[in-house]
Amino acid sequence: MKIATYNVNGIRAAMGKGLAEWIEAAGPDVLCLQETKAQPDQIPIFEFSTLGYETYAFSAQKKGYSGVAILTRRHPDKVVEGIDNPLYDSEGRFLRADYGDVSVISVYHPSGTSGDERQDFKMQWLSYFQDYVTELRKERPNLVICGDFNICHRPIDIHDPVRNATSSGFLPEEREWMTGFLDSGFIDTFRFFNDSPHQYTWWSFRANARANNKGWRIDYIMASEPLKDKLLRSVILPDAKHSDHCPMITEIDF
Repeated sequence: MKIATYNVNGIRAAMGKGLAEWIEAAGPDVLCLQETKAQPDQIPIFEFSTLGYETYAFSAQKKGYSGVAILTRRHPDKVVEGIDNPLYDSEGRFLRADYGDVSVISVYHPSGTSGDERQDFKMQWLSYFQDYVTELRKERPNLVICGDFNICHRPIDIHDPVRNATSSGFLPEEREWMTGFLDSGFIDTFRFFNDSPHQYTWWSFRANARANNKGWRIDYIMASEPLKDKLLRSVILPDAKHSDHCPMITEIDF
């Protein structure tokens, strides 16, 4: 199964930049989207259905904010919205689709760049998310977690680790959380196949950051350890420009 993740920074804007054509050409079996910034009636379900996809979306209560979706060519056995916490679920950050004994998740972790209050919110979310996933794995051990984690894990995942050492997204406590999350039984599928630096998934709109490849790798496809032997490949697709992020694709044999 070819699984893709893409923070589209507004689904309607991305569609206007050729997202549907990219989906048709890339042909993922499952596409996890983040930051849709759309209410359910604003998701282009018809356009996706013409490409052969069922669409499931979980939107934030606040209009034009956050939101996740899963597009799938294969009908899921079950779809679950949210992580059983109204505070977080009101922001539309988690959506799960089950396929046999494998679950695919689209997640959008909060950003802390707007100030201390949101940074605290982010850290609280990360703690809750870890606990939630730990419990979920007891029932669903085969997880594929796709999304924007808003964290660079290692110095090779960011263009300037020294100057960004105190920036949200590369803070020591965030990186420590990521290490702990991976050590709890997850594989960073891109790094499983590729340990080269300067492989990014997000670039600021400022100062030609993308053209100069001054980016951050904050988007991931994580697979739980039982799926390790089923991983086939994982790639970042930096040439897709429907957003300030780019997509990545992981292929898993299931």
